[in-house]
Amino acid sequence: MELFITRIVLKLDHFRQWLIAQVMFGFLNFLKIFPADGAINFIDWLMRKIGPKMKRHKLMLANLRNAFPEKSDEEINQIALGSWANMGRLAAEYVFLDRLFDFDPEKSEPGRVEVSGIPIFLDLLENPRPFIVFTGHTGNFELLPVAGAAFGLYVSVLFRPPNNPYVAQKVFDFRSARMGKLVPSHAGSSFALARQLEAEQGVGVLVDQKFGRGLKTEFFGRPVKTNPLLGKLVRQFNCEVYPARCIRLPGNRYRLEIEPKVELPRDANGNLDLTATAQLLNDKVESWVREYPEQWLWYHDRWEIKRQLI
Repeated sequence: MELFITRIVLKLDHFRQWLIAQVMFGFLNFLKIFPADGAINFIDWLMRKIGPKMKRHKLMLANLRNAFPEKSDEEINQIALGSWANMGRLAAEYVFLDRLFDFDPEKSEPGRVEVSGIPIFLDLLENPRPFIVFTGHTGNFELLPVAGAAFGLYVSVLFRPPNNPYVAQKVFDFRSARMGKLVPSHAGSSFALARQLEAEQGVGVLVDQKFGRGLKTEFFGRPVKTNPLLGKLVRQFNCEVYPARCIRLPGNRYRLEIEPKVELPRDANGNLDLTATAQLLNDKVESWVREYPEQWLWYHDRWEIKRQLI
């Protein structure tokens, strides 16, 4: 009897997840019939209305107050609304990525997407070698691997699949058709990335995610645990590391930036310092977030405080 009940519960849960996926992608597909700007602006407006009513809003406000104790409640609320809008835009932009990415270095007039750091990009493209590009959840970070793939610089991207398996499959299919090789984050992902570096190819990683077994570091002056994977890969392959980000501009435009390679910290014996490297990554992402705080996903439980708010 208990086994029968368990099966029923599991089937109901699978149905719930399937239904959520159908509603989500049905709505996004509906947006396709509208012009990209109109659909994205509508989602921006909608998320500013419904975001504050979601459970994660309380966590978002707590994160913002901890990160910016000097800001007023009004400033915090405005950043929170902007962050919800940014998250909504991310979802809507999925269905328009093929239309949004219009960068053409031969055009004299700027398009929707502009790129900073082209000489660095060309050097990586024309002189193959192992390298790592890192970014954070800022702006539309999905455009970075799309840009690379569009011009032949294929980077193996480490990503964390959504918890909903039906959403995860849809997202994986969409990303893999536009972003090169995808490496789902799991126990064997580090070996997959190592193989790419060994083959003198590039790897892309998001470095601002919560990682329970990570190194003790700080982010906005508060303790967090940071994944040591990037440092371990550099220590093994002695590869170059480049910061990159996407910045949202007015008028549904975007700037993609790849910055010069960073020199990673080493100890007195010349060995890579994993903890100091993890802290350097946090400091870089923090500088980006401080510049455009509404373009980061503040609903993440980066500081593991969610249980304190219940």
